[in-house]
Amino acid sequence: MSLPAAILDVDGTLVDTNYQHALSWHRAFVQHDVHVPVWKVHRAIGMGSDQLVPALAGEEAERERGDSIRAAEKALYMDGIALVELLPGARDFVLWLAERGHEVILSSSAKEEEIAHYLELLDVGDAIAGHTASGDVEQTKPEPDVVKAALEKLGGAAADGHAVMVGDSVYDVEAAGRAGLPTVAVLTGGFGEDELRAAGAAAVFAGLAELRAGVGKTPLTS
Repeated sequence: MSLPAAILDVDGTLVDTNYQHALSWHRAFVQHDVHVPVWKVHRAIGMGSDQLVPALAGEEAERERGDSIRAAEKALYMDGIALVELLPGARDFVLWLAERGHEVILSSSAKEEEIAHYLELLDVGDAIAGHTASGDVEQTKPEPDVVKAALEKLGGAAADGHAVMVGDSVYDVEAAGRAGLPTVAVLTGGFGEDELRAAGAAAVFAGLAELRAGVGKTPLTS
């Protein structure tokens, strides 16, 4: 049997963005007179922005200022996107998966301009089959839309569920689970091993290099 497709989360898994996003959201909230401690903002990173605002600020703030807060966060984050770096071993990990025989797709609900920047950083060319972005989803994580969109773009055996998610947040794990897929998780997004396992992660590693070394103990081998 061929190896499963690898659906790779981007933010916090391949690129070191979770804390930049947390600070951008915090500043956007403050601009709109909403005060949420940064640690609470970080706990929501990985959740889609349509769900993050009401989760942190409440339904009233979502109704009255949700779109404005999201627009402010985007502008603040894009102002600093040049500071974003790949997580250690990210490019080598993607190329290694492709060399092993996995179909690889990047799974994100970020805007295309963000994805374009990350693709430039990764510089993996045809090693990936494609990517998803905000236009491919109706509901964001922890809903499974972004994972299902990746499966549909891959087609073939992947569309029938022969795939594994690689992510960093409990929302990645939950979204993949709702799509019927296992997740191999890494700690680079700031979520703890216990909570990732509690969310349903099949295996958890400190980072991508450790995942490579221990791949034989993960669903990526079958």
